[in-house]
Amino acid sequence: MGSVAPLVKENKTSGSVKPIVDLTRSDMERVNALILSKAGSDVEMIPEVANHLISSGGKRLRPMLTLATAALFGYRGEHHIRLATSVEFMHTATLLHDDVVDESDLRRGKSSARMIWGNQASVLVGDFLLGQAFRMMVETGSMEALSVLSDAAAVIAEGEVLQLSVSKKMETTEDDYIAVIRGKTAELFAAAAEVGPIIAGATAADRKALRDYGMALGIAFQLVDDVLDYGGDSADLGKNVGDDFREGKVTLPIILAYQRGNDDEKAFWRNAIEGGENDDAALEKARFLLEKHAALADSVDRALSYGEAARAALSGLPRSDGRHALEEVIDFCIARIN
Repeated sequence: MGSVAPLVKENKTSGSVKPIVDLTRSDMERVNALILSKAGSDVEMIPEVANHLISSGGKRLRPMLTLATAALFGYRGEHHIRLATSVEFMHTATLLHDDVVDESDLRRGKSSARMIWGNQASVLVGDFLLGQAFRMMVETGSMEALSVLSDAAAVIAEGEVLQLSVSKKMETTEDDYIAVIRGKTAELFAAAAEVGPIIAGATAADRKALRDYGMALGIAFQLVDDVLDYGGDSADLGKNVGDDFREGKVTLPIILAYQRGNDDEKAFWRNAIEGGENDDAALEKARFLLEKHAALADSVDRALSYGEAARAALSGLPRSDGRHALEEVIDFCIARIN
């Protein structure tokens, strides 16, 4: 079969989270303090499980989006701190639940909570964090923000169930898959970016612009993750490279390679994804076929297109440090592939 060529074509995109980190630094210190406070409980296992994941790293991009978009419209109150913390708790809860569903061993480069405390504890602590998130949403007194985030919670769950329904099915289409990641990943990005302008009293048009930005950013983010599963670094990815393949997840690169493959190649994909024949040799062949059919490169192109859609959503906003920070986030999310 020969050696596997570089996984994707050279990507000139660059970007940094530094502008948004700098913009939200003082508020994020308050968010981090509230995270630790609200993860506490008299039930000893709850903070143990929660803090295992909360303290394990992650850039906390989603809560930073809430803080940055509130600042974009001059918000000076306190409620953005609770909403940003709610967003992070929703994200953490979904990670705990996802690791159980996916039977993942690693999360952010460490043993997943389910590997240490078991599936039951992981699910229940995730439920606790969701409960705390909704408590904080109610404390803000903003029914609009509560509506957006509660809708997001339902859509995320729908996206997870939809993913289960298409898992291990090689007839999954690109549209099917985009629907999955729109729900399970991008919806929280969209909600995080929308509740900032809501709490700041922005116009409906500005709210929609930031929601559209978050949605496109979230899809781009997930598509890059899909590519990284076949050639990223475990430490950067936060899980074992090849986990999606071994778990039988049908992601966009596989969909493209399957559609473009000959009969023998399609049989390989069915055996690997649907039949569970996914050892290291199969992973190497999968990577070869993904490269042969430009499936990784084209998935990156899709991510770039969604990145441009996110940038276009910001085009009607006045130029400012806040808008620049949000634009840099787009480039950063895609540049992870380099």
